[in-house]
Amino acid sequence: MEKINCDILIIGGGPAGGVTAVTAKMNHPEKEVLVVREFEKQLVPCAIPYIFGETLGSSDKDVASCGAAKEMGISTLLGAIKDIDFKDKIAFTGDEAISFDKLVFATGSKPFVHESLRHALALNGVFSVAKNKELIDKAKAYIEDKKNIIVVGTGFIGIEMAMELASTQKKVTVVGGSKHILKGAFDGEIAAQAEEILLSSGVTFIGSDRVVEIIDKNDDNIVNGVKLKSGKNLDAEVVILATGYKPNTELAQKVGVSLGHYGGVWVDEYMRTENHDVFAVGDCSARRAFITKVPSKVMLASTSSSEGRVAGSSLYGLKYIKGFSGTIAIFSTIIGSTAFSSAGVTEDEAKEAGMDVVVGTFSGMNRHPATIPGAQKQFVKLVATRHGGQIIGGQIVGGNETGEMINIIGLMIESSQSLYNVMSMQVATQPMLTAAPTNYPIVMAAIMAMKKIEQSKG
Repeated sequence: MEKINCDILIIGGGPAGGVTAVTAKMNHPEKEVLVVREFEKQLVPCAIPYIFGETLGSSDKDVASCGAAKEMGISTLLGAIKDIDFKDKIAFTGDEAISFDKLVFATGSKPFVHESLRHALALNGVFSVAKNKELIDKAKAYIEDKKNIIVVGTGFIGIEMAMELASTQKKVTVVGGSKHILKGAFDGEIAAQAEEILLSSGVTFIGSDRVVEIIDKNDDNIVNGVKLKSGKNLDAEVVILATGYKPNTELAQKVGVSLGHYGGVWVDEYMRTENHDVFAVGDCSARRAFITKVPSKVMLASTSSSEGRVAGSSLYGLKYIKGFSGTIAIFSTIIGSTAFSSAGVTEDEAKEAGMDVVVGTFSGMNRHPATIPGAQKQFVKLVATRHGGQIIGGQIVGGNETGEMINIIGLMIESSQSLYNVMSMQVATQPMLTAAPTNYPIVMAAIMAMKKIEQSKG
């Protein structure tokens, strides 16, 4: 068995593992950093839906670059860790014994499929959305000449898959089991706008029913359709189970690492496990919500990258006294030519949690004047606490700039900014790039929310 020595061993080469490695090397250039990853070519997870349409069209265009790691002297080993001896600090692949000082689990997530449907993955034509180039290529090749497709799941991956497949002239039906698409990320009135675009693109949406069975009526191991809870059957040549992801913690569980809520590795705010020489980052770690502090199922590359920076700078002592305070659940997508973004707590979520909140909204144009070519409508919604005016959530609908504007709101949430701070916020505006300075939408939404607070005092 080959013996390998390193100071920092990172298991997993996705966004979390990559960022941890780079951050660790930046903070400790004298340390030997080794990343063990399973796949030679790593996909950019969030872009997987675009492989199935005209946007990318091929998984070869969705391969993440490892250039920074090579340039910084970070070593990579293709393989899988199968066992770990924490006492002697040795990890085993089967062919190699790797000695380490610090270890980071960055094993990511794998598709979640409800137990009642899991057996159907053995059928030809039934696919989950795996973060695996070989499996994605297999699914794309199979789907290529098929016309009738059912997507199970109304989250971001499911809706983006549906839109891409519809763009290739396929008949696409989305079945969700929830009243609206993108449940949890957007309030109902905003999700309804996204649904309108989905429907206008030729996609059928069934939100009041759910799939309870996947059908192989010819007994030839090929999917023919699905059965809904209502008893209705829908024909299909392909069924895509875009039903979310779960932490990939089989190795962690095998070697006795404690798990937290929803099966993720338990970590503190510095991404340390109970053994402070062992860390966990990314989708394999247990998460909590930034505002409510309740366990969270949110899995985002942006959150994983933040966790990687915290872990990478905390391996040999707490360099920055902050840690990771929880996920603010910040999302962006584009449906048709309209962008939808969300951060923090929705109005519905706040009310369900018993929070006393006010909401401010503003509608305008994303360019000034509105006659600028390419100008389109823009809508901003802010959610804030009634007492103190602290911003805890926001949603934006508009053009491509929405993807960066939501990051402003995300920073406001994370830094505990209030509506009163936002009212005097200075912004750079330009006719071809932004809304007018006289009614910048985030500022105006804050003013509208403040007005409600003032009225309630009167």
